[in-house]
Amino acid sequence: MASRTLQPLLRRAPRLISRPTTTPLNRYLNTASAPILYTAHASVTGARNGHVKGDEGLVVDLAMPAALGGSSDTGKTNPEELFAAGYGACFQSAMNASAASLGIKMPVKTEDSIVETRVHLVGDAKALDFSIRVDMEVQVRGMSKEDVEAVVAKAKAICPYSRATKGNVTTNVTITVL
Repeated sequence: MASRTLQPLLRRAPRLISRPTTTPLNRYLNTASAPILYTAHASVTGARNGHVKGDEGLVVDLAMPAALGGSSDTGKTNPEELFAAGYGACFQSAMNASAASLGIKMPVKTEDSIVETRVHLVGDAKALDFSIRVDMEVQVRGMSKEDVEAVVAKAKAICPYSRATKGNVTTNVTITVL
């Protein structure tokens, strides 16, 4: 009987527990058996001082960075720079998809949404113990910080690069609202 009289009061009482604005995304994609949506292919000859050719028009020459004892020839790139470009582009695409799914409008002008990605080669060269660390700065104009944070949080969960590096590569993401 007491529960019947308390129920109307409880309905009107302020909620003390806040609910999260977004539901955590739990995904269990088995990459070994998932359907292939697209396949990229690149052929590399000459390692870090070589040449890359992709099936869809990618043609680049590679050079060892000066910081690693190379010449850093102008017009040439390296695996870390290619990874930074790929990760940044993929993450920005994930941001766009995330925003749409959250009902948040991303900027129309491409220059109003920028992802700056730095990939650091880290480790011990003498021990041949190498890895990478990623620092990513998301810069967006015309959105609230809360909306950008929500978009970035979901992008981290759905971006294939973020998912591939999670738990293996330290990735630091900062947000700047322009």
